[in-house]
Amino acid sequence: MAATTYYDKDADLAHLKGKKIAILGYGSQGHAHAQNLRDSGCDVIVAEMEGTANYELAKKDKFSPLKTEDAVKAADIIVLTLPDELQAAIFESQIRPNLSKGNILVATHGFNVHYGQFNIPEGVYAILIAPKGPGHLVRSEFVKGGGVPCLIGLGDGAGDKERKTGLAYAKGIGGTRGGVIETTFKEETETDLFGEQVVLCGGLSALIKAGFETLVEAGYQPEMAYFECMHEVKLIVDLFYQGGMNYMRYSVSNTAEYGDYTRGPRIVTDETKKEMKKILTEIQDGTFAREWLLENKVNAPRFKRLRALNREHQVEEVGRKLRKLMSWIDAKEF
Repeated sequence: MAATTYYDKDADLAHLKGKKIAILGYGSQGHAHAQNLRDSGCDVIVAEMEGTANYELAKKDKFSPLKTEDAVKAADIIVLTLPDELQAAIFESQIRPNLSKGNILVATHGFNVHYGQFNIPEGVYAILIAPKGPGHLVRSEFVKGGGVPCLIGLGDGAGDKERKTGLAYAKGIGGTRGGVIETTFKEETETDLFGEQVVLCGGLSALIKAGFETLVEAGYQPEMAYFECMHEVKLIVDLFYQGGMNYMRYSVSNTAEYGDYTRGPRIVTDETKKEMKKILTEIQDGTFAREWLLENKVNAPRFKRLRALNREHQVEEVGRKLRKLMSWIDAKEF
């Protein structure tokens, strides 16, 4: 069954008229939502911690950041753009005590609602508005007159009134220009985590590192391995983005296309797919969520160790050197 998709004609910004919107957190998504909504004529306030880089950025962008408690008290619509792992504690201590009946809680990712981390008071409704792209793209596409597609979902007790408010919000950030697909908190959360872990972040990163290591261990120059296994990924992904796998295969050589058909299945095998299914089960039954939340309760030692280890991988060292030679790349080094 085809998904229900909404566009500009299906949304009315009038449903936000007279409502104050509080964006909690001025990071990747927060800065984009706040600026886009303001440019759409909405009444927007921002909450951010004083003394942080994001606090100064919000001031630079002509906002006057408030404390979370004060922003929640003043708002009708409260938008969570904080990191997943911080939301539950902040919700319990600073958000929940200051909510009022009729407030709408907007989640930009369904993680905490889906996995029961919020004790939402009666009379407060949660809706999901999840852009399918990073915040800088949500902002840049809006400024250009376009928009990043979004997902919309309704929490317990929410109905058509809240849907209309959600669609108005999506229109305010540019989502209805690209299309807003109706989903659920469960579907958005589980598919998002699966995509990140198996393909977009975990799968792709592991594939790049394994390919790079294989070439270097076989005696090839690390610079050659970098270009073949990391740098050129963007060229292929851009073709996917424009026209899917068929367009990519049309655009590459016949040699590359034949190698795709005959060698790709030897890398992503039936055993790989079995592990994908296992990872999906861990997402569905809450195993991953429990692991990640527990990791953060003990100050994330494994996460920090893995982050440090991966930052020093040879593919990263070689990449930093090569990117300095490519002046046309807006290199981001961390």
